Amino acid sequence: MRILITGGAGFIGSALANALVARGDTVTVLDNLSPQIHGSNPGESPLFRSLPRQVRFIQGDVRNTNDWDRALDGQDAVVHLAAETGTGQSMYQVDRYVETNIRGTSVLLDHLARPENTVQRVVVASSRSIYGEGKYLGPKGYVYPTTRSAHDMRNGRFECLDPHTGESLTVVATDETSKTHPSSVYGITKLVQEQLVLMVCAGMGIGAAALRFQNVYGPGQSLRNPYTGILSIFSTLLLQGKDVNIFEDGQETRDFVYIDDAVESIMLALDAAHIQQAAYNVGSGVATSVLEVAATLKQIYGAAGELNITGDFRLGDIRHNFADVTKIRDELAFQASVSFREGAERFGEWVRSQTIEDAGYERSVSEMRARGLMN
Repeated sequence: MRILITGGAGFIGSALANALVARGDTVTVLDNLSPQIHGSNPGESPLFRSLPRQVRFIQGDVRNTNDWDRALDGQDAVVHLAAETGTGQSMYQVDRYVETNIRGTSVLLDHLARPENTVQRVVVASSRSIYGEGKYLGPKGYVYPTTRSAHDMRNGRFECLDPHTGESLTVVATDETSKTHPSSVYGITKLVQEQLVLMVCAGMGIGAAALRFQNVYGPGQSLRNPYTGILSIFSTLLLQGKDVNIFEDGQETRDFVYIDDAVESIMLALDAAHIQQAAYNVGSGVATSVLEVAATLKQIYGAAGELNITGDFRLGDIRHNFADVTKIRDELAFQASVSFREGAERFGEWVRSQTIEDAGYERSVSEMRARGLMN
């Protein structure tokens, strides 16, 4: 199969490119080599250098129609991963996120509508962020909480409450039929991106799948980007001997899915020609607290830095979300195979082999504070 991967020099994209080449596919990568991910000398980026020599690489921008002209020529399928991905950053760089994530996708779809189009399948990277807080169970049934109030969080009340009764809620696995309620600009752009692809491709008779990724982690994750990936952020701080300041009370939870499992889900979606239009959660189905993440990494590295529960919080962050993976298991035979502990150990071993630099995390926190997005 001839496959174009946008964002193919990034974390997920480069791992996917290697897997596809290994099984015999012909791969083209379109990537802008963003300095936020690849550093000031992107040609020397470990992610870029990890691409197989068989890959045809195009440095370009998904907003540029000429770059799409070159990249799409003769392709059978597109895996659209290119996106700006920082939840906090999206709240004060709105135009950048809308332009790249939404407009970039619309330019792709315009090209697919042309008579000369050869693409028959599209897989787009969506995100668990489209759900916002996700699904909870209350005294009277399922509840989908809205954004938490800054007043409550300033007073140390971080858990979501029933909006009608004020009673406590129990977090449950979020399935694909759950309400979508993004709590960040990033989440909004991913929801629109998914809806555009599924709707427009259906009208053109092109098969499409949207993969709603939970938190993907593992070797190859950028250690330079201070806006995404708490395992990378915590690892960089711990290996520099610094303390880790944990937001809220550390009990907020996420679903972490290892990079190899994420890549497997994309390949299954690519090959599922019988699935014409569908959205799937991609996760482990297990909730892990942020404090547990930090404690696990501290133990793996034998780091001296302290784990400080700060009570600080970011506007746009959710409290809990983990995936119901029943649909992708039943329809695509996908099941995550790497536990968080095993994945963290593999990740930690890889991190130790890298050059650890100051990724500017403290600067990113200062930016959010200055804009009133963090307390």
